[in-house]
Amino acid sequence: MLEIACFNLESALIADKAGADRIELCQNYSLGGLSPANDLILEVRKNIKIPVYVIVRPHARNFMYDEEEIKAMKQTILFSKEQGVNGFVFGCLTSENNINEVLCEELLELANPLPVTFHRAIDQTKDITLAIQTCIHLGFKRVLTSGAKENAFAGKENLHALQLHFGKDILLMPGGGIRSENIELIKKVTQCHEYHSAALTDSSEICDPLEIKKLHAIIQNTQ
Repeated sequence: MLEIACFNLESALIADKAGADRIELCQNYSLGGLSPANDLILEVRKNIKIPVYVIVRPHARNFMYDEEEIKAMKQTILFSKEQGVNGFVFGCLTSENNINEVLCEELLELANPLPVTFHRAIDQTKDITLAIQTCIHLGFKRVLTSGAKENAFAGKENLHALQLHFGKDILLMPGGGIRSENIELIKKVTQCHEYHSAALTDSSEICDPLEIKKLHAIIQNTQ
């Protein structure tokens, strides 16, 4: 399974045609991906056949949110559900860098019955093992993580340990710096089943169709 982070309609169209299995829809690559605008959600949902997960992240300062930001997050979830998206990606932390269970529960209930991925906020928690246990308890479908390292390649051994420990209870999806030149070794070490990449090969925010095809082929050939 290959998920491609898409920051615009053009990338979503490319990912769909190039063989991606799922799209994580967001905006603003330079900030790590923020909630997409409603018009982008509409256009992608209208034109894309593969599953689309919408990221719910109103700002890039941290993973804590005030009342107005929480209201915006809820509006994104409700609007996206109305448009028939397939799932969501979000993560909320406390000022102590623990998972904000109360807020996550609230958002998960609103997203229900659609699956939700806890995003790479998990890599900023004080104890990633405890954080993943919390994600399982709360009902997240998967966790997008670099193994608490700066990227998935650096965290591949940690990801392997987490996969061994939690792989039967939640999907662990390596992400962060995954490209065709390192995906084979990352998969060999981690033994995970889903992978996340932006498939960017230049300074633009447009994904590369050849890169997507290479990523997908390598994942399939090494399973």
